[in-house]
Amino acid sequence: MTITARLAERGITLPNAPAPAANYVPFVLDGTTLYVSGQISQGPDGLIKGRLGDGMSVEDGAAAAQRCAISLLAQVNAACGGDLSRLKRVIKLTGFVNSTADFIDQPKVINGASDFLVAVLGDAGRHARSAVSAASLPLGVAVEIEGIFEISA
Repeated sequence: MTITARLAERGITLPNAPAPAANYVPFVLDGTTLYVSGQISQGPDGLIKGRLGDGMSVEDGAAAAQRCAISLLAQVNAACGGDLSRLKRVIKLTGFVNSTADFIDQPKVINGASDFLVAVLGDAGRHARSAVSAASLPLGVAVEIEGIFEISA
């Protein structure tokens, strides 16, 4: 089953790859290694804002992280010229969680992205990862995640 079909089973259609919000490129391809810039939490209704440990639940944070993963896949799709079958594996994610100083469940929040990628990609979705706290994130979003991927030439 294709990645697009597995996404469709979950009711997900990849959006257009989000445009950069500042002076950077959305991705850099070096051979078969694709580096995707940080994707902020946003859904069909706009930015997903909030701060974990201050009124936002871990479940809501995990849902925001899943939206970041969807944007990451949209960038991979753009980098692959619309041929998502070129994605071989997720190498590493770095997740940033807008959270209070005493919030300690950043890994549970970023699991929203990790679990989603494994569900959609199988073993190719298993990856190395960091999940860190941030005092704030751009535009007040709850989560930002960057990724490194392997693609076929």
